[in-house]
Amino acid sequence: MDYHSVSTFAQSYGLLYLFGLFIAVLVYALWPRNKEKFDKAAHIPLEDD
Repeated sequence: MDYHSVSTFAQSYGLLYLFGLFIAVLVYALWPRNKEKFDKAAHIPLEDD
């Protein structure tokens, strides 16, 4: 394997890996079961101790 083939492999599958990771994070953030947890975390800075 030369540099060009390794570089092409890394660019192609790295893009697919990062796109899959992006989709997984997006699904996690928008999953309805997590809404209450994120709403509670969003109000933490507004709480007065």
